[in-house]
Amino acid sequence: MPWADLRAETVARIESPGKVLTVELDLSEGRLAYRVLRFGEPVIDDSRLGFRLRGAEKLERNLALLSTATDSADATWEQPWGENRFVRDHHNALRARFHETAAPGRRFDVVVRVFDDGLGFRYEFPEQSGMDEAIIDDELTEFAVHDPATAWWIPAGEWNRYEYLYQRTPLAQVTQAHTPMTVRTDNGLHIAFHEAALVDYAGMWLRRTEGQRFRAQLAPASEGWKVRRSLPFHTPWRTVQIADSAAALYESSDLTLNLNEPNKLGDVGWFTPAKYVGVWWSLHLDTETWATGKKHGATTANTRRYIDFAAEHGFRGVLVEGWNPGWDGNWFGNGYDFDFTRATYDFDIEALSAYAASKGVHLIGHHETACAVSHYEDQMEDAFAMNARLGIDVVKTGYVCDAGQIERRIDGGSASGKGRVVREWHDGQWNANHHLRAVEAAARHRVAINAHEPIKDTGLRRTYPNWVSREGARGMEYGAWGNPTNPPEHEVNLVFTRMLSGPMDYTPGILSLQGRGQAIQTTLAKQLALYVVLYSPVQMVADLPEHYAEHRDAFQFIEDVPADWSETRVLDGEVGDFVTFARKDRHSEDWYLGSISDEHGRLLEVPLSFLQPGRRYTAQIYRDGDGAHWRDKPFAFAREQREVTSADVLTLKLAAGGGQAIRFVAH
Repeated sequence: MPWADLRAETVARIESPGKVLTVELDLSEGRLAYRVLRFGEPVIDDSRLGFRLRGAEKLERNLALLSTATDSADATWEQPWGENRFVRDHHNALRARFHETAAPGRRFDVVVRVFDDGLGFRYEFPEQSGMDEAIIDDELTEFAVHDPATAWWIPAGEWNRYEYLYQRTPLAQVTQAHTPMTVRTDNGLHIAFHEAALVDYAGMWLRRTEGQRFRAQLAPASEGWKVRRSLPFHTPWRTVQIADSAAALYESSDLTLNLNEPNKLGDVGWFTPAKYVGVWWSLHLDTETWATGKKHGATTANTRRYIDFAAEHGFRGVLVEGWNPGWDGNWFGNGYDFDFTRATYDFDIEALSAYAASKGVHLIGHHETACAVSHYEDQMEDAFAMNARLGIDVVKTGYVCDAGQIERRIDGGSASGKGRVVREWHDGQWNANHHLRAVEAAARHRVAINAHEPIKDTGLRRTYPNWVSREGARGMEYGAWGNPTNPPEHEVNLVFTRMLSGPMDYTPGILSLQGRGQAIQTTLAKQLALYVVLYSPVQMVADLPEHYAEHRDAFQFIEDVPADWSETRVLDGEVGDFVTFARKDRHSEDWYLGSISDEHGRLLEVPLSFLQPGRRYTAQIYRDGDGAHWRDKPFAFAREQREVTSADVLTLKLAAGGGQAIRFVAH
C-alpha cells in the first residue's frame, strides 16, 4: 500500500542547530518511514525504512518505538591535509529505538544526525537474543524527492564501473544510479544523495521504483546476498546534502567527513601532498608501453629522465607504471602473473630509488591487480615493506576489469585451478573490506594509497588519512582515446557530482591538448585551472616533459600551484555550466583561483573579498587569449599581472571550453 494511503504518526523529530532542516520518523500501521523538511517545507516525502533478511521475515512491519534520545555537537577538528585545514562539526542527533511487537521481536536503532546543510542516518543492530547475524538480501531504504527535479547521474550495475559521462535528465527518468547523485528541483534547491563510512558493507546504488522515489540497491555478493554481518553492527550513513545553490552544495560536503570516525592512524606527517610526473600519458598515447620490449616505458634510463625533470621543476614524485613482471601478454585477463616485489630486467628499482633520493624526489609505486585481488593480498604486506625500504611512500593501486569481475580466491583456489575463484563487485562488501585491508597494510609501512578503478569515496580519508586519492570517474585518459572523448562540460559536472565524495586523481595538465589521434576538448588555460578546481593532494603533471618545454609561460602556473590547502571557497557555479574556486595555500599567504566553463563562453564577475582586507596582492593571471575556443583555437593564451586588494572585482572572460587560473601573491 502506498505511504500516501496510510495514516502516519510522527514518533520522533529532530531539527538542525539553526532550525533549517527537520527530520521526522513516522510509523504507519507498524511500518517505519522518515521525511525531511526545510524551513517547514517538504524536501523528502515519507520514505520507507527497513530490510529484507535471508531466512527471516522482512524487518519492516509490526514496529513500535521503544525510546528516543537526543544529543548535539559543535566542535572543530583539524585535517592533516585537505581542502580546508579546519572542519566544523555542528549537528543535532537523534537515536530512536524500535522493536517488533510480534515474534521474533527483533530490535534496531535509527540514528540521525542533522546539520543545517544536510543529514545522515544509519541503522544500528545491538546484541540481542535469537539474532546472532543478519544476512541482508535487500535494504529497503527509500528517498522520495518532493518537488519535480533534474538529475545528474551515471548508471550503476553496468560494466564500466564509475567511468561514464554524466547524464542530465528529469529525475523521473533515472533508472539506477551511482552515488553521489545530484538533483536540482524546479524551485532551485540543490540536493545530493550519497553515503558515508562504507565499512564492511555493500555500496549503495539508487534504483528508481516509481516517479521520483528511489530505493537503496546494494551491490551484490558472490553468495547471492548483499551483506552478511554478525551482531552488533551498524550500516553506513545514508546522506542527503541540501543547499540553495550549487556552490553551497559543494561546500556542504564536509558533512561526509563529519560522519566518519576520527583519525585512527595518529601522526601521518610522513605523507606530503605534492605533484608528480611519470610515464603515464605516453602509455595512453601508445608511444610507450607497460609491457617490456622496444617501447617499454618503465626503463632505468627513461625513469632517470623523469627524475631529473621532477627535480628541476620541484615535483616530489615520479610514477612508473609497468615496472614489475606481469604486463607482457594478456595482463588484463591474468592478474595472477603480477609480482609486486620484483622489478623487470630493465628497471633497476634499487638504483633508481637511490638516485631519486639524491635529487629530493620519491618514486611512486604502482600495483595494478587486474582484479586478481586475492593474489595481490598474498603479496601486499611484503610489497609495502619493500616500498618503505626504498622510500616509496605513495602507491597507486589499480583494479582494471569489468564490474563484477573482482577475483576472490576461496578454498585454496589459485591460478592453477586448485580450489575455487569467485567474482565480486568493485563496490561489494568483500571488496570494500579489501580496500581497507590494503589501506591498513600500507599504513603499517607509512605508505599512502591512491586507488584507481576503486570503490567510491565515502569520507574514510578522515579515519585513514593515508587513503589520499582515487579515480572513480572518467579521468583525463579518456581525452587520449575515449569514444566519445570527455566533452567540455565533463569537469564541471564532476565538481558537483563525483567530487562531492572526495579527492580525484584526474591527471590534468595536458598542455599539448592532443590525445591519440584526437584533440582534447579544452583550451590551454583550462588545463591550468583544473589544478585548482579538481582537488587531490597528489596532483599529476601528466603531459610529456617535452610538451611543457613548448609552453613555458603556461607551465609556470603548474610549477607554482600547491596541492594542499588551508581554506577553500566556491565563489560561484552551476552544475554542468561553470564553476569558480578560490583556495588558500596551506604553507603561505597566497591564494589561487581556478574557473572553468562548459562548451559556452562566459563573462564572470568575481569579487576578491576572499583576500585578506588591507593587504595587497600581485595577481598573476593565466587566461584564454583573444578568440580562444576549444574547437578551433585552443592554444590562444595570455599571461598578465596586476595589483589587487580584497576590494577589487575581476572580470573573467572564459572561452568556450575554456578557463582561467590566477595566483594571488601576498605582499
